[in-house]
Amino acid sequence: MYLANEPKTKRGLETLKNICDSAEKLFSEKGYYNTSINDITSEANVAPGTFYIYFNDKKSVFQYLIHDLSKELRKQIKMESTDCKTRYDAEFQGMKSFFKFVQSHTGLYKIIWESQFVDFEIFKAYYETFAERYIANIKLAQTEGEMKEMDPEALAYCLMGISNFIGLKWVIFEDREVPDETIEQIMAFIRSGIFNVDVK
Repeated sequence: MYLANEPKTKRGLETLKNICDSAEKLFSEKGYYNTSINDITSEANVAPGTFYIYFNDKKSVFQYLIHDLSKELRKQIKMESTDCKTRYDAEFQGMKSFFKFVQSHTGLYKIIWESQFVDFEIFKAYYETFAERYIANIKLAQTEGEMKEMDPEALAYCLMGISNFIGLKWVIFEDREVPDETIEQIMAFIRSGIFNVDVK
């Protein structure tokens, strides 16, 4: 569903990335319905026929883009949280990683939210895939006594919602980094609500 015709050469991979970068830029600026394949290929400076080497239609590149952005976001958070010793530290670092990623992909919000009108299943899958791993980590932290015994699924969506709207406020609305002080205040709020008080 989300796969492109993956190239096997370095040049082909560069062309695919160029098309995806151009699609991300245009979808975030103009929206899905106001962007054409010709717009994408013109932005990418490739021939219109080149697009069809990698994708069947406009919806295919839209689906692939959301899937790829989701994968890259989860990869970045995992990589930057690897050395965290506690779930609390992982939450703190994960939040910072999310804000950093959004700053590099500011169109992510527009693309993801528009996807509910383009393909509701991919919109749903974006959040459910992210939540799936989150829930597993929460359950592990609960087993180890770090987090309070609350519904892991509800907690995952609460924490995702906090990051989502804090990023929207500072990164998208105000076009600036989320201040460290703000992140620390959010984490103090989260710690008092869902973490056991003797765990940090």
